[in-house]
Amino acid sequence: MTIIYIDKNDNFDIIIAMKLHILVCDRVFDLGLAALTDTVGLANAMSSSLPQAPAHIELTLVGVRRRILTAQGLTVPVVTARGVPEPDVVLVPAFGDKMPDTLSARLTRPDVPDAVAALQLWSTAGAHLGAACSGSFLLAESGLLDGHRATTSWWLGPMFRQRYPNVTLDESRMIVNSTRFTTAGAALAHVDLALHIIRGRSPALAALVARYLLVEARSSQAEFVIPDHLAHADPMVERFESWARRRLAQGFSLAEAASAAGTSERTLARRLQSVLGKTPLSYFQDLRVEHAVHLLRTGNASVDQVATQVGYSDGATLRALLRRKLGRGVRELRRGG
Repeated sequence: MTIIYIDKNDNFDIIIAMKLHILVCDRVFDLGLAALTDTVGLANAMSSSLPQAPAHIELTLVGVRRRILTAQGLTVPVVTARGVPEPDVVLVPAFGDKMPDTLSARLTRPDVPDAVAALQLWSTAGAHLGAACSGSFLLAESGLLDGHRATTSWWLGPMFRQRYPNVTLDESRMIVNSTRFTTAGAALAHVDLALHIIRGRSPALAALVARYLLVEARSSQAEFVIPDHLAHADPMVERFESWARRRLAQGFSLAEAASAAGTSERTLARRLQSVLGKTPLSYFQDLRVEHAVHLLRTGNASVDQVATQVGYSDGATLRALLRRKLGRGVRELRRGG
């Protein structure tokens, strides 16, 4: 780390600057890269406005190839991974490939093993590693996440879970943090990732940057998940989902669900766990929540009436479930919050 001496009223304070590398792969997601660099840049610009200025963040764009283009074809000025000082933190933005088929193909390109090797080297040297959206896949490719919790873009959850079974995935979370790794959810969660790193240096600075960027505290992706999209990841799950949507008001029966999906109860439970990381009942509840939110936002029915339409006996039960699943109350959901 670099030592910076700052003169304050004829006294010298020693502040340690953090070396932050952003590992940029070819066809990087433009918005993700910009979100990381601009959030960190704003933090550096605003740090002097605080009574106790936190350490400067030395930001370096690093690549494993000399020529890097974004997904939109813009050139990224990077320095090669070899020869740069050891970082304190490394962040991996998303690939421009956003869907499972194209992302799977992207992970077979020859720069991926080189990027993985760089991440492994930096981790061994003690760097904290972070990634957002599909960037979590590159971090998982290194094997470093095995045995750890992580998150990624909610719609990539089934692919991630099947590809990296040794990682405990919770794609409902916006940020999952451990002592060595931080992963973030989809797209704009790049901002959350950058703010998390800044918060580790100065909570006051992170709060100030968030206010300037109009970023509210958000801990969950759950409200944005489209269950129907996830169900299409597997034919058996899709059959279960189709049956469940017709049964929301009537209630859940594992035996009937398995019969509708054309399988045994045990096989259905295993398949949903491997694809979605959920039990059949938990996914059934997700569908109820999704439909309840839709009804609350598009109609004038009371909470008790909505509860009846999605299979709950009273509004209090629905309110508690919405708060637990989404972290939001009925009033917030009605006004689109």
